[in-house]
Amino acid sequence: MPNRIVTVESVRRGHPDKFCDHIADRILDAHLDADPNARVAVEVFATAGKILVAGEVTSTAEVNYRKIVRELIDEIGYDKADTCLDAQGRLEIDVLVHKQSPDIAQAVDGEDQLGAGDPGIMVGYATDETPEGLPLPVVLAHTLCRRLDEVAKTVSWLGADGKAQVTISYKDDAAKEVTAIIGSAQHTEEAEPVRVRRHILTDVIEPAIPAHLITGNTLVLINPSGKFVLGGPVADTGLTGRKLAVDQYGPVVRMGGGALSGKDASKMDRSGAYAARWIAKCVVAAGFASRCAGQLAYAIGRAAPVGVSVDTFQTGMIADSTLALAIQRAFDLRSGSIIDQLQLRTPMYGPLAAYGHFGRPDLSLPWECTDRKTALLRAVDQIVK
Repeated sequence: MPNRIVTVESVRRGHPDKFCDHIADRILDAHLDADPNARVAVEVFATAGKILVAGEVTSTAEVNYRKIVRELIDEIGYDKADTCLDAQGRLEIDVLVHKQSPDIAQAVDGEDQLGAGDPGIMVGYATDETPEGLPLPVVLAHTLCRRLDEVAKTVSWLGADGKAQVTISYKDDAAKEVTAIIGSAQHTEEAEPVRVRRHILTDVIEPAIPAHLITGNTLVLINPSGKFVLGGPVADTGLTGRKLAVDQYGPVVRMGGGALSGKDASKMDRSGAYAARWIAKCVVAAGFASRCAGQLAYAIGRAAPVGVSVDTFQTGMIADSTLALAIQRAFDLRSGSIIDQLQLRTPMYGPLAAYGHFGRPDLSLPWECTDRKTALLRAVDQIVK
């Protein structure tokens, strides 16, 4: 597909779905900080006047869930506009958490190797299109939302909620131009629409989007609905796991079915997704392809994957089947080994809830390294000889 149009969205930290993801990952971090072997699967629901934290947790840690929620409300900036309160100015935080199912626990706690905590399919992707190893529209959409959040710290009329969308036209498989930019940002009732648009254009969009990709035909829409005063859970119910494409690679490649936030690494939705990204980055770094999607499949209770495949989108230097075989030789993809190699018992998940789980130069993430490329080169060499 040399000529194509790609559209990607991102959302701000104060988007109600991302707010829920933040709570879930902060809770996970709090458990891991005191108990690295904690089993956590937390979901969060947020609407006007009500936040519900529910799920399964087996942990020796004592965690104050309500305190985490209230601290995050203040940190994100929801408190500025009563974004979580009902019409009477009230907020209830309910916690409905019980221990992990013993059926799941006995399947995971194998005698020799930790078994996968759930069945599933995970996909990781990498490309040489950007330094982050992500598609350019993904990088730009996240950059816009990050800029909006940074500006909100210094501008009193800018609220916490919002999202951004970027459309790029590709020719001969290279980015030709940005054809559309959409920015939506919550603001106070007193903020004049013209001022909001001008400020977002000059302080957010222009610094974030490369000038050479902007043309006279680029469509720029800022708060296209005309008004965005109500935001957060008051305006739109939030739920964990509802932004899978934002968390990963946009609509550029297929994704696995599982969400990431709120789950400890025994859940393959999370650890498998990170391992698949690790694989794809190493494939590209080793020079075997300019684009790569790796796919892993697991069965609950089984340590090793039941399926490993790769797609290099016709950019591969060797057959995809050969590369898939080499990956299995170069990487230990057993569930417990992934956790150990990528240090996934470390409390590091809170910052991942916004701006994506991959290609984060602001964070030192183990699955972003390319330390296995030499082993991969060696494995390919042994296979093709």
